[in-house]
Amino acid sequence: MITVFGSINMDLIATTARLPKPGETVAGTGFSTAAGGKGANQALAARRAGATVKMAGAVGSDSFAEGALDLLKSAGADLSLVKTASEPTGTAHITVGGDGENVIIVVASANGTVGASDAETAVGMMTPGDTLMLQLEIPAPAVEAALDAAKEKGVTSIINIAPLTPEAGRLGRKADIVVANETEFELLAGAHDLTTAQREDAVRRLHQETGQTIIVTLGAEGVMAIRDGIIHRAKGLKIAPVDTVGAGDTFCGYLAASLDAGLAFPDALRRAAVAGSLACLKPGAQPAIPIAAEVDAKI
Repeated sequence: MITVFGSINMDLIATTARLPKPGETVAGTGFSTAAGGKGANQALAARRAGATVKMAGAVGSDSFAEGALDLLKSAGADLSLVKTASEPTGTAHITVGGDGENVIIVVASANGTVGASDAETAVGMMTPGDTLMLQLEIPAPAVEAALDAAKEKGVTSIINIAPLTPEAGRLGRKADIVVANETEFELLAGAHDLTTAQREDAVRRLHQETGQTIIVTLGAEGVMAIRDGIIHRAKGLKIAPVDTVGAGDTFCGYLAASLDAGLAFPDALRRAAVAGSLACLKPGAQPAIPIAAEVDAKI
């Protein structure tokens, strides 16, 4: 059983031939909306990967709320811990360039109302051995309360330290499993501009200090991780990306679901990497998350 405690957004997506430079205006080639939010994205990915999933978070009472929850609802996720706040539903304003790269501005709104009491309620309904997934699009005190409650209850915690907030480094060290991209990992490790060898050394050092399972996603180069003192690497698929918006969240959701299902760590890592690759082949975050059959056919 996986509980995802995090953000729920409506994504507002503009596409353009190339991303604008600061102060520049460029012509768009399209516009769409899609359900998003790192918490909801990861919850949907875990559900599509085959896990039983409960989503905990907040939406507003506005017109975006239903759409933000639609895919989670249709996938069969438990939404009983999603509260309705007085603030509007959170939004992410996303611009995607012709090469698949993107820039994103997130407006927290209802997500900003999630607090420590919500964390205690969510974790309080979990049992030892369950998995708690966290990100950093809800307030840091709520994330910290959830991590502390999970540790006390014997719940396995996974944190994706994105977006890169000032509290990311400190909160990242509280989880059992931490997932970071290259930039986020450098914050966690207190180092910058690492070479491949230096990154591996930093991963080993941090693992020795904390005992955590540490996973670093490396884009087209795949993923490296350390668990129980052993370095693991996994590759995704060779693809021409259409939109990378949901790739990291898809990776996290599939990783959690695969570990929850009892897969060996290297197999879970590979499955998650393949899922992340497939998520780059369609536009949008949640609409691009592949189902388990699509992923398992490519492994």
